[in-house]
Amino acid sequence: MGAADKPMLPFLQMKGFLGTGATFGADLNLMVQLVMGVALLMGGLLARQKRYAAHGVCQTTVLLLNLLMIALVMWPSFHQQVGPIFPRVFHKRYFTVATIHGALGMAAELLGLYIVMVAGTHILPQRLCFKRWRLWMRVELMLWSAVLLSGLWTYYVWYIAPWS
Repeated sequence: MGAADKPMLPFLQMKGFLGTGATFGADLNLMVQLVMGVALLMGGLLARQKRYAAHGVCQTTVLLLNLLMIALVMWPSFHQQVGPIFPRVFHKRYFTVATIHGALGMAAELLGLYIVMVAGTHILPQRLCFKRWRLWMRVELMLWSAVLLSGLWTYYVWYIAPWS
């Protein structure tokens, strides 16, 4: 393992706390993702109550926290365990679930960043801004739900029933 392969935060590689084969980072990420899922639903309720500023703060905070979790836990794990041998092993469940989760997650994160740019800034030209807010928010919520479910699936395949 070269210097570039060493984890940025070594404590994330310690044994996890959920009693599975996961690292501390994977267990922490799982808990954070579940809390963020609840926060996204609560943010949706804020929007229904027409508390749009609170909704924006809630959803943007989750989006940015997720970006941090991607950078610290998910991307390094994917890069180390899947990247070097992909796509030769795509037919194996261990690699397939992580790849599906990563693709869905990338789409959700990019759409979320786009929504924040449209809603909270004037960076984009008007022609690139959407008008149908409810539609795009619902698409993002459904996409994020799929990412959360595929993340649970990935955790299960990687740490609870690996290589089965």
